[in-house]
Order: sequence, then structure tokens, then C-alpha cells
Amino acid sequence: MSDFFHSFPAVRGMQAGRPCYIAMCPMRLIPKIFVFDEDEVPAELRAQRTLNRARIPEIVSYLLDNSGDYTLSAITASVDAKVKFEPSADTGLGQSLGLLSIPMEARILINDGQHRRAAIEHVIHENPELGYDNIPVLFFIDEGLERSQQMFADLNKHAVRPSDSISTLYDRRDSLSELARTMVKDVSAFSRLTEMEKSSISNRSTKLFTLSAIKNASKALLSKGKDDPIDSYETGLAATFWDEVANNMPDWQLALNKKVATAELREQFVHAHAVMLQAMGVIGADLIARPKSVWANILKGLQNIDWARANPEWEGRAMHHGRISKARSSVVLTGNYIKLQLDIPLSPTEQEYEESLKK
Repeated sequence: MSDFFHSFPAVRGMQAGRPCYIAMCPMRLIPKIFVFDEDEVPAELRAQRTLNRARIPEIVSYLLDNSGDYTLSAITASVDAKVKFEPSADTGLGQSLGLLSIPMEARILINDGQHRRAAIEHVIHENPELGYDNIPVLFFIDEGLERSQQMFADLNKHAVRPSDSISTLYDRRDSLSELARTMVKDVSAFSRLTEMEKSSISNRSTKLFTLSAIKNASKALLSKGKDDPIDSYETGLAATFWDEVANNMPDWQLALNKKVATAELREQFVHAHAVMLQAMGVIGADLIARPKSVWANILKGLQNIDWARANPEWEGRAMHHGRISKARSSVVLTGNYIKLQLDIPLSPTEQEYEESLKK
């Protein structure tokens, strides 16, 4: 056995009858001791997927931009050597607390967290001080390729990505998420009819909108990119626009006053779906450049549109084969129909979509 070790304070535990150890590892050591199997070999002979390098800059930016307020989840790794664990006591809780020693020549293969590892390598080059921060690492003893592949499958199969709505609800760094939360607070129709956690609405739900749909529609309304700042004037303008839209949607008002079931609206009308909200955001981006008295008057025309799914004009636009579609082309074509009903001219690009639809 080696005379040289990497040693970490660690907690020992058991999973499925196998020992495992969790330790806090200085980030400056991560690129040096953790191996990611990047060899161009067939997938069946690897323990992980290939590295998606497009994901790395986003993680790097997150860490560098929030060096005093970031959170990184644990890396999971397999060690292909015999390790030593020296407990701090022979009895009690001390049996599980101690010093984990891993031979320096051991191969430590990342099962989950390869993109975090690659990002950390870039980050400590840009900001060496972050190398003294720690990241939790869960160590398993390697039992061969098949076990490592199964660990990767298990870890990713049961990882549940949070919905876009709940991410929007909790994200305090993103200006678009803040905008969406403000819309829900300030626009009366949104305040009582928005699903805050899920990005889809169940048949029994009493809600009409999702927070993620409001975010995307408001993003289009203000023509904002991911990291663009949003000032108080723009936020107020967006709230005013959505209030005007809601005031000209009689069915929304009925739902707000609990005079009609939202499930009934979703079943029978296009306006109860995200594709319409997104289309209105796109239309609004042009309207709000005009004086409010002008665009508010134009929006009154929303009351005269036949929003029923039975209206054949929606097929090929908001619907395909009778099912609501949220595809980009559906948003454009839905917006086109609304524009035509409001006597708003189409842009050259929108006109191209119309020509394609007619074909």
C-alpha cells in the first residue's frame, strides 16, 4: 500500500451494505485528484456521458459573479483503491467521524459532478481565492465499470429538475424572475389565478396561468435578454399592459370572480393557454412603444375575438390536430391572427409565417 495519501476529515456511513464517506474537499484540489473519463471510447465502455462543454461557461460565470454567495452541490466519486478510515472514537458518534485517507496513486472517478469539476478548474485559475473554499464529496469504493455505470444511471434517473415556475419563484438573482413575481403581485388577474410552483396546470386546478408563462410573456413584452436590467418604469409599464389585457378578456374576469371554472376555460378556449399569453407579449412589445391611450384602445378589440377552440382559424396556429401547441411557430401564428383581428399590420417575418401556413 502507498505511503502517500490524500487525507480528508470525513463522515462514514453505509448505503446498500457498502461503506461510503462524505468529506469537505478544498476546491483547489478538485482538478488535481478527480479524474473525468473523457477518452473518446464507446459509451458502453465509459462510466459517464461525455462532457458537454457548452454547460461549463455558465457554471463558471455563476461562481465568479457570485463568489461571496454561491451554492455548489456535492460531487459523487468512486475510488479504485483500498482506503483507510481512522475514527475519532471507538464508541458512539465518534465511530462515524474521522480521517479518510486515499492513496495518491488511486484513480478517483467522478460519477456525478463532472461539469462542476471542469468549471472549478477554470474558476480557480481566474480567482485563486476560491480554491480555498470547499465542496462536499461523496466517496464510494469502486467495484468496477458496471457498478460505476449503474451509479451514474441511478443518480441521474432519480434527479428531478425543478419546474421553471418554482425556479422563477425562488431565483433572487434573475431580473426576469423578479419581473414575473412582481407581475403576479401587481396584476389582479395574475395575483389570484397563477400556479406558482408547476409549469403545467392540472385539470382540477383553479389556476389559469403559470408563473413561468408570465415570465416568458413579460420577457417578450419588454424585449429583454437573460441578464438585461429591468428598471421600475419598465416593470410598471408591463403591469399596466397586462392589466389592460385582462380587463378586455371577459372570461378571465369571470374566472377571477369565480363565476366560471378555470378547467372549463382551458377545455374550451385558446386564451386560457400559455401560447396566447406569449403571443400577447410579442404583440405588446410593439404596442407599448406607442402612447398608452393608443394601445389601450387597440386592446379593446380583444373582446371581439372568437377565442373558442372550435373556431377553425386556430387550427395550424394555436392548435395542431386539436391539441394546443407552444412551439415558436405556434406563438407567431397565434399572434398573427390576434394582430389581424386588431388591425395591426404584420412584420415581414410574420408575413412569411402566414405564407407558409397558407401553403
